[in-house]
Amino acid sequence: MRLCRLRPRPGAPRLSSPGGRCQSAGRGNREERRSRAGAGMEDWIYCLFLFCAVFSARVLGFPHGKISPACDSMLPSHGNSVSQTTSAPYRISISSTSFDPGNKITVTLQAIDNSNFKGFLLQARAVRGDGIVGTFQIIDPNTQGILCNQIQNSAMSHTNRNSKQNVTAIWVAPPGTGNVQFRATVVQSLSVFWADVRSQTLVSSSSPVDSTSGCKGCGTQKFCFSSPTGCSLDDPNCYFMSSESLGGDAFKFEMSGFSDGYIAIGFSDDTQMGNDNIYICGKNAIGQIEVQRAFSTGRTIPNILSLGDVQSIMTSFNNGIINCSFITRNPILTQSKAASNLCFIFLAQGPSSAGQIRKHLRTPFITPQKVNISSYEAVGGTSSTPSIIKAHGALMLIAWMTTGSIGMIFARYLKNAIRKSLLGKDIWFQIHLSLMVITVAETITAFILAFVAAMGWASDAEAHAVIGCIVMILSFFQPVIAFFRPSPQSKRRFIFNWFHALNAFIIKVLAVAVIFLGLQMLDPSPSRWMVKTMGGFVGWEALVYIMLDANAWLKKKAKYEDPHRKIKNEMVLFLIYTCGNLAFLIALLVGIGKS
Repeated sequence: MRLCRLRPRPGAPRLSSPGGRCQSAGRGNREERRSRAGAGMEDWIYCLFLFCAVFSARVLGFPHGKISPACDSMLPSHGNSVSQTTSAPYRISISSTSFDPGNKITVTLQAIDNSNFKGFLLQARAVRGDGIVGTFQIIDPNTQGILCNQIQNSAMSHTNRNSKQNVTAIWVAPPGTGNVQFRATVVQSLSVFWADVRSQTLVSSSSPVDSTSGCKGCGTQKFCFSSPTGCSLDDPNCYFMSSESLGGDAFKFEMSGFSDGYIAIGFSDDTQMGNDNIYICGKNAIGQIEVQRAFSTGRTIPNILSLGDVQSIMTSFNNGIINCSFITRNPILTQSKAASNLCFIFLAQGPSSAGQIRKHLRTPFITPQKVNISSYEAVGGTSSTPSIIKAHGALMLIAWMTTGSIGMIFARYLKNAIRKSLLGKDIWFQIHLSLMVITVAETITAFILAFVAAMGWASDAEAHAVIGCIVMILSFFQPVIAFFRPSPQSKRRFIFNWFHALNAFIIKVLAVAVIFLGLQMLDPSPSRWMVKTMGGFVGWEALVYIMLDANAWLKKKAKYEDPHRKIKNEMVLFLIYTCGNLAFLIALLVGIGKS
């Protein structure tokens, strides 16, 4: 800035002699001093006006949004102020995650956590090349299109300095462009603003995803962990993460996988989560993909932390596959792990609700041994269900698909089909009693195995655990009540019969529900074949029950009866049912074994 000089007034007296003696005296001398004072005051007012004009232009920036000079840098002219380094209290939401040329995408810049903003600059930029792409249709009176790169409405800004909580516009996708990200600079006050606020990535139909791009450099330029090993990122069965050391404390991470909620990577000193750093890539409350940082404290929902020093975030959601990449300088390993720079990598996926992650439905993928995330390795891993959980699932299947079901059929339909006794009791009763005792023993054992695997009652226990406990309690009391049943001749016998049958029915329904929920956890395949197989079994069992009931009704009405027939109709139906039952059971047991 140039200094303002006092300029002499025309005709003003000057100092003449080297001694600086004034040439006037008396009254004229006083008038001369008054003239000089007035001229000096005018000069100072003139300088002050120039200073204020320059300062206001420098500090107030662009109060009316005419900010074309900032198109490239996207930074306001607010003196020496710099962008905030904390997580921005703003986000950019979009109406679609993919586009074709000519599509119109609704874009909303909104404040979160009761924040507001006064000014902003919003652009759409190509992920590759960083050029400004597309144009905006203005639909909000607080916004206006501006000229960038000689294209009108290629960026959008504010029209006033009023406080705002959200602004919306329509972005028109141009032809011949690749994937796009919306970027914004948001001004909260004269000295407080956030730069490089980004949306998730819009996937262009004319720029298909390179399914090998994330895997490039694995083992030679960065560390990679995937399951199956070396899988393609557009494969819905592929789960992938990579880490690349950028020098110092900086790492670039990428994660990808099929999920309707989130995927996450964790860094652990052992194969059990607890006291570990986590990065989550998942849907927020409005369905947009965002990156979160968290810390796990055990078998509870991780504590969400401030994002910290995380930059260059890129996210996308395409055909059910979530993908995130970012650069972080936050500490990755806890103090104990940092000493050796080795850790186990967890790669998990699960559902979310209103932006809150839920417990993952399957065991996370875990590296087979501790790895160095700074090294150049390509490691494969599997998500093998722990053997104790497999045993738990197998016992529940055997108990309530086979032994319990067959025991109930003997008590309900086969009393009259086998008219022989054993040890003073009818054979059907002995078989029923034996099978139900085995069923209760299997249920108790399965419950203990699950409790041991969970190391107690998990605070995030959901429907499977709660309903399983109810099944366990009712199953335990069923034989206890039967032991104290009244004699067949007692007037109160019908009360026991009804209660015993009703409790068995409730246990059966709840047990089937628990099995369905458990199979959802164990079956990660997109086809969910194990769940569908269980559904087939339920249909098969219902069909056989209907046929047995119809047979019993016909016999009761004496519609038919062949006294010379050696094998009763109900025994034929029972044998058919047993064969089908075992086929479904074996298929599901094989599935659990391979899970």
